[in-house]
Amino acid sequence: MAVISQKLLRVLRNEGLRHVRIRLRRLRDYPARQRNDYRRWIENYDTITAADRSRMRQIAKTFAQRPLISVMMATYNTPARFLRKAIDSVLAQTYDNWELCIADDASPLTHMREILNEYAQLDTRIKVTIREKNGHISAASNSALALATGEFTGLLDHHDELAEHALYCVVEAINADPNADIIYSDEDKIDEAGKRCHPYFKSDWNYDLFLSHNMICHFGCYRTELLHRVGGFRLGFEGSPNYDLALRCIEQLQPSQIVHIPRILYRRRMHAGSTAGHVESKSYAVTAAQNAIREHLQRCGISADVGPAPEAPAMQRVKYNLATPLPRVTLIIPTRNREDLLRTCIESLFATTKYDNFDVIIVDNDSDEAATLSYLAQLSSRPRIRIVRDGGPFNFSRLNNNAAHLAEGEVLGLLNNDLEFKEPRWLEEMVSHATRPGIGVVGARLLYPDGSLQHGGIVLGIGGVAGHIHKQVPRGHAGYIGRAVLVQSLSAVTAACCVVRKVIFDEVGGMDEDLAVAFNDVDFCIRVRQRGYRNLWTPYAEVIHHESASRGKDTTREKAAHLASEVRFMQNRWGRVLETDPAYNPNLTLDREDLSYAWPPRVPKLTAE
Repeated sequence: MAVISQKLLRVLRNEGLRHVRIRLRRLRDYPARQRNDYRRWIENYDTITAADRSRMRQIAKTFAQRPLISVMMATYNTPARFLRKAIDSVLAQTYDNWELCIADDASPLTHMREILNEYAQLDTRIKVTIREKNGHISAASNSALALATGEFTGLLDHHDELAEHALYCVVEAINADPNADIIYSDEDKIDEAGKRCHPYFKSDWNYDLFLSHNMICHFGCYRTELLHRVGGFRLGFEGSPNYDLALRCIEQLQPSQIVHIPRILYRRRMHAGSTAGHVESKSYAVTAAQNAIREHLQRCGISADVGPAPEAPAMQRVKYNLATPLPRVTLIIPTRNREDLLRTCIESLFATTKYDNFDVIIVDNDSDEAATLSYLAQLSSRPRIRIVRDGGPFNFSRLNNNAAHLAEGEVLGLLNNDLEFKEPRWLEEMVSHATRPGIGVVGARLLYPDGSLQHGGIVLGIGGVAGHIHKQVPRGHAGYIGRAVLVQSLSAVTAACCVVRKVIFDEVGGMDEDLAVAFNDVDFCIRVRQRGYRNLWTPYAEVIHHESASRGKDTTREKAAHLASEVRFMQNRWGRVLETDPAYNPNLTLDREDLSYAWPPRVPKLTAE
């Protein structure tokens, strides 16, 4: 699968592939520190002017729906300067129909009551209750929730701050989608010097990523009736009460009722003892999160184990249990010559893979080298291997489609012949996801021989059609907010190593044979997604990929022209779908695969008329 933009496509047509590579090298070598200069990004795209502020206040008065928004906050011994900043951030909101509901958890520090009483007298929209006995965060949060009378309730930590347009954006989203029950936004952090840093530009609702960490978190706004329906915050989940709350709430909703606002509306303060600064300072939060996920899975009737994500221990891994008996898997491997690659693939596959209920169809596309023909003859007599001859010009889609018609497994695995298997449970992991209700195509983590990442999932729009995120990230690097090492839903995964239930493959009509070389996997995954399935990438199925070693590079003018035609095919077929990947934030770049910031972002101006 290739990556090429409209501009690079013109270079390809007019100047050839060599000049495309020169342009790509320049993009890649542009210093990352400049691409990710957050201070400069804020100045350009996230600074509210006086005119913006005035315009938002005017627009806010014209919203068809102007719900009361309750902002709830539990306090306990908050440093005075942080408490004032938190409350002041609510007072500064450009949307005025709000109430701030504060429950103090019996703080012994005297400044707490003084400051809270001061603000309660300053603005009648500020409600304060002082608990007589310390009950910790869940109990205090319930006391704050009891004060809420708004249609929606947003969660604000007592150290943190809201952007002044936070409630404006929430109400704008409610007006755009009246069925929304949970609304969440992007967030960043405030360091000890008071500077904003470490933005988290989130994906749209992504259940599988959510089970890895609480991506709703801040600024999470809930329909208040929903909070009461699930019983508010539960005692015993101190450390992750918001996570437990969100898990119980999403069980009541359809995915379409969970809305993401791709703007930084919340600022988490980094300071000694805060999870924003050091998650390890509250290790009990990780334990509480795992318990919350475990109970969620039990309530949903899902058989799975929960533990820390091995490469991101502050986050979680859900390991799904396989059905008994194990589903039959048919692995399809197209090949042409290169006996050395095919031998490595087949021998490592059988020597390593612990999942034993699989068979293999090797699709020979006109091999004519003696060594390959001899090896294929040997393989034809081995159990669980079938050799199918499929001649003619190389067409990856046709080769897989024809083999899929012959497959007897209820799960299909599409594999390149240049893979090498070293991790015993790779197939077990992939099938455990593919057989989950609602899951479509499942992709693996593919590594280059040097251990760097070759495939961490595909994002639409990168380079004009699609690209592999986190490409060439070194082994052990967690990537952007852990996304290089966490299970997540993605729009597409590579067919170099993926599995899908055969019934789904047949339902969408297999792979499009008009896409012989590039983007056939992307097109296939988009069609699967449009049928309502979630495509998924897992880092826990790890395979070595000697990329395109048997087919060679797209170096000839003929191959370059064919690639350009497939780019046009994808852009004509999918249009705006390629520009609006729900698994990728519009504040992140489409020019590179490193998840650096977009200059400019693909979000409309706040006060656009």
